[in-house]
Amino acid sequence: MLLLAVFCCLLYTLLVPSSAQSDSNQPVIQLRLAGEKKKHYEGRVEVFYNGEWGTVCDDDFSIYAAQVVCRELGFTGAESWLPSAKYGKGEGRIWLDNVHCTGSEKSLAHCESNGFGVSDCKHSEDVGVVCSSKRIPGFKFIRNQANSQEGLTVQVEEVRIRATYSHRKRIPITEGFLEVKDGGKWRQICNEDWNQMNSRVICGMQGFPGEKRFNTRPYKLLASRRKKNYWGFSINCTGNEADLSDCKLGREIEKKGNSTCGKGMPVVVSCVPGRVFAPSVSIGFRKAYRVEQPLVRLRGGAMIGEGRVEVLKNGEWGTVCDDNWNIRTATVVCRELGFGSAKEALTGARMGQGIGPVHMNEVECYGFEKSLTECYFNPNSLGCSHEEDAAVKCNVPAMGFHNRLRLSGGRNPYEGRVEVLGERNGSLVWGTVCSDSWGTMEAMVVCRQLGLGFASNAFQETWYWQGDSSADAVVMSGVRCSGTELTLEQCLHHGKHVVCPKGGGRFAAGVSCTMTAPDLVLNAQVVEQTTYLEDRPMYALQCAHEERCLSGSADKADPSSYRRLLRFSSQIHNNGQSDFRPRASPQSWVWHDCHRHYHSMEVFTHYDLMSLNGTKVAEGHKASFCLEDTYCDEGIQKRYECANFGAQGITVGCWDTYRHDIDCQWIDITDVKPGDYILQVVINPNYEVAESDYTNNIMKCRSRYDGHRMWTYNCRTGGTLSSETEETFPGLLTNQLSHR
Repeated sequence: MLLLAVFCCLLYTLLVPSSAQSDSNQPVIQLRLAGEKKKHYEGRVEVFYNGEWGTVCDDDFSIYAAQVVCRELGFTGAESWLPSAKYGKGEGRIWLDNVHCTGSEKSLAHCESNGFGVSDCKHSEDVGVVCSSKRIPGFKFIRNQANSQEGLTVQVEEVRIRATYSHRKRIPITEGFLEVKDGGKWRQICNEDWNQMNSRVICGMQGFPGEKRFNTRPYKLLASRRKKNYWGFSINCTGNEADLSDCKLGREIEKKGNSTCGKGMPVVVSCVPGRVFAPSVSIGFRKAYRVEQPLVRLRGGAMIGEGRVEVLKNGEWGTVCDDNWNIRTATVVCRELGFGSAKEALTGARMGQGIGPVHMNEVECYGFEKSLTECYFNPNSLGCSHEEDAAVKCNVPAMGFHNRLRLSGGRNPYEGRVEVLGERNGSLVWGTVCSDSWGTMEAMVVCRQLGLGFASNAFQETWYWQGDSSADAVVMSGVRCSGTELTLEQCLHHGKHVVCPKGGGRFAAGVSCTMTAPDLVLNAQVVEQTTYLEDRPMYALQCAHEERCLSGSADKADPSSYRRLLRFSSQIHNNGQSDFRPRASPQSWVWHDCHRHYHSMEVFTHYDLMSLNGTKVAEGHKASFCLEDTYCDEGIQKRYECANFGAQGITVGCWDTYRHDIDCQWIDITDVKPGDYILQVVINPNYEVAESDYTNNIMKCRSRYDGHRMWTYNCRTGGTLSSETEETFPGLLTNQLSHR
């Protein structure tokens, strides 16, 4: 009897993981996260017990219980938990109800509850959790029930593609032996049960849209010479998973020392990079992925591979509603755009609100579609607003961009003097960037390269930040960026011949970064509906004349003569994620007699009338504004008001209206001849304040003038039409302004 007890005890020790060994009377369970996910580290909590998968009821569930679940799955902790079957209704038994945890338990089985299978709940009460994305260092996956293989998901600490020595200097690494980190050690996977769908998932995790075939001979030769350390399981992916943790665990691999995986070798994975990350020497990659007119795009994201999802339909860009939006559908978007699988499917306009129509709602993808436009959606579903715009964050390849740039001397990691790794006298050294021509666009690229979001400020003097004294020398000058580059090196600059009259030191370039930014959009419909002509005598325009709101010919005009003014209203919305605030401090604001208030931005908009080929015909007028919340969406409080030297800005969800009947809200067309023209308005034209999207800062209308009346029609905001349609509006697509 004693021997039997000892044998049972030893068997329990072998079968049960360390996380469940504290009490020999506790039942043994296995966990997984299931359901309609928006990220791979969240889902409906499912428990394998007594040979059957079941769910957990949300009654009395708490963040402490969520912590226990997440740690048992190998995550460092829990962020939140969600009741009422937020990840869909489960099936089978409801194993646990009225769960009470202190948070220190090693397993959910150790928490107090009604007991296994004792529940009065329905599956509409299934609980879900959101875990931290970080894994527990050294976490070891243990399958603690022999018959739990079916449906058990893969839980490992980390995954990597390990390149051979000859390929290690290539960036990005697209091919090599697959290794998983389990129990703090890197291990290979036996390829006896490996298939193409598994490779597809691995490539997606590494930031690549697809997998490809490769030459196995050199890898067989390498594998025969290397000591191998195999992971104890095979893997079964269907191919539409966004992450390995969503794949099912395969059969157990019998460990036989050097004879393990006797019929095979370690898994090798070869991936195809997207067009943005393809090696420049491989022109074939670029040709294969070049799309003249994409059907899907991302807008409003700080990093490459993230943003609000927009689709092109009937020549017009529109958004996608977040109903049923999940990580599988988001992965189709990411792969279509040349990225890997999705890290997260975002809902609730987390990347800012779009404009124009909502083209798709209730989208459902299988995961193998070539484009989001091939997925099923409900064309009859109405009532979605831009507050429900869907967005994505995609996996992108590790390019090492952040290793060639750093911020030094700032009060926090989001600000500092910009220091780059540059070549000097034949060796790589850290140095500063000349601040001549340094502005918001250059700062945007720096923040993106470092993964710090958007730029909030660009600094041309950084004497107040004590940088690394060994990096004071200027190694980069003449930097001019369009704002879309991935690295500062991709911007125009002087190269090896550094020219910086100011020198470095106190005049070195600096930045401050932020994870959110405003996004100003002019309401094109309001402009179209409010445009009209007014003839006004010069004696009534003295104030406006002093503020340079009239064309040059007004300087010599007779006081009794009239000026012909093209008037319209401006309604400027902030659709971004943070308030639009002027860069200038209140002490430097300028008082304007015409408007009887302070202007916080001297050049906030450009008003122009142009010929059809883009030549200005009415002398451009640079309008300065006092920024305030005129109206706000329901439930949003006004924060900014011009009166009494109040704080200026535009709150997220609010708009600033400059009515057509106030001074300077016009273009002086006195000298313009009858004909067809383009009316253009550009907001924040000098990029003085950083925004998440500058393409929608420009608005153009077609205008016809017969010498007496002006017809304004077809008003469009930049970036809302396909490139073919926008050929009739020069510059509308790219917002290319003459001063850049």
